[in-house]
Amino acid sequence: MIMAERTYTIDELLHVIEKNYQNPDKELIRRAFDLAEKAHKGEKRLTGDDFVSHPVAVAYTLAEMGIHLNVVAAGLLHDIVEDTDIEIETLQKEFGDDIAALVDSVTKLKQVRLKGEARYVENLRKMFLAMASDVRVVFIKFADRLHNLKTLYAMPRYKQKRTALESLEIFAPIAGRLGMNEMRGELEDASFSYLYPKDFQHVKAILDVKVREKGAYVSRLIEETENMLGETAVKNVQVHGRVKRVYSLYKKLKRYNNDTSKVYDLIAVRIIVEDVEDCYAVLGILHQKWKPVPGRIKDFIAQPKPNGYQSLHTTVFATDGEIVEFQIRTQEMHDVAEYGVAAHWRYKDPSVKTIKNVRWMQELGNIHKELDDRKQFLDQLEIMKIDLFQDRIFVFTPGGDVIDLPEGATPVDFAYAIHTEIGNTCTAARINEMMRNLDTQLRSGDIVEILTDKNRRGPNPDWLKFAKTRHARNKIKAATKHTMRGWITSVMTGRDRAKKHRGK
Repeated sequence: MIMAERTYTIDELLHVIEKNYQNPDKELIRRAFDLAEKAHKGEKRLTGDDFVSHPVAVAYTLAEMGIHLNVVAAGLLHDIVEDTDIEIETLQKEFGDDIAALVDSVTKLKQVRLKGEARYVENLRKMFLAMASDVRVVFIKFADRLHNLKTLYAMPRYKQKRTALESLEIFAPIAGRLGMNEMRGELEDASFSYLYPKDFQHVKAILDVKVREKGAYVSRLIEETENMLGETAVKNVQVHGRVKRVYSLYKKLKRYNNDTSKVYDLIAVRIIVEDVEDCYAVLGILHQKWKPVPGRIKDFIAQPKPNGYQSLHTTVFATDGEIVEFQIRTQEMHDVAEYGVAAHWRYKDPSVKTIKNVRWMQELGNIHKELDDRKQFLDQLEIMKIDLFQDRIFVFTPGGDVIDLPEGATPVDFAYAIHTEIGNTCTAARINEMMRNLDTQLRSGDIVEILTDKNRRGPNPDWLKFAKTRHARNKIKAATKHTMRGWITSVMTGRDRAKKHRGK
């Protein structure tokens, strides 16, 4: 179980800002802290700490991510309108429109007075809407939730379970879809420890043993890699070890029937270089030194994941025959891998609010408008969990474009992801140059070609039995409803004609 979270002082916050930012406006942060400290004076958290320790912890997390200082300042002020008598107009006057708007959006996210299932649903709707309008609000919400999870021990058991379940099912997967792997990992591990404490302790014990067993070996391997690369033309190389997270290992062990020998990336070696050419050069050097494991080389630089992740992965038979995974990337790729879309806001102008709005983010915004009825929203949530939050696969068109789909998706989902008309008129699929049925489950790396017939009148309603994505299912339902309505109309028209003919 997670123990008491350490508290941060304003000086520690300013220190991390000095480290992560060039010429930071420390005066802005100091003013935001002073107001937060004054406004929350006398308030205590259930942990016994002064309340101001919470907004400082939130701001610290945001500063570690290197997001623009306006977002860090808003993190310091995020509870101030809801919990004190200070109004949003005061923040506008003192800190400007951008910071005030961020605080206002976070406040609206938290203003849910419902209970039970209705509260859960309303929280999600507000979260989705906030993310579609200004994703920076969600960064603050993630940092807020992470600190609340780290101090969850002070809460009653039922609140621990409710907060942890919501975090594991919704917050962590959204962080993952935004490419924020560091945040996702922290949210998952913190939630896991409260939801399934026995499983958490069991997997953590396995991890601790393996790290102890392999730690010295990996340290020697890192040193050997550094020396080897130091003799080449590749300059300014950083080599680090990376230990797999507890919840990530738990999921992998479940997939492999608890066989740890099949988990090759329990401890991986990460190599950070200056540019893309160096990434491929290092890959070649590693393969000259150690034999690669067949089928374990992944090029996410030439074909990035849809959330922006780029890296070269290779698994090799290293010194003494140990199987080790290497990840090779530039510093910029590393920032995107750790912080995802948040990396686009690192040190940048606060007015830059938009990112490439992929379909799943658009759908989150549309959900709020489409579904006024809470029960309807909850029914749709189960589909959305599959569509948006499950593990993803990355499938290619013959032209090399990457299509991002949930695990278990079929060629029908793929066809609709490309274009509605391709989905409506698809008749067959060629997967890796082999003809396959439309209900075949796709796997990451598959190259899929959809065969269509322009004369086809519409999709087969039976496709609903295996279509996974909400997008595909909605398009199939809409098209078949239209077709059915046309069929019924033609039947009724025929009947009317027959009656008239008999009447003559």
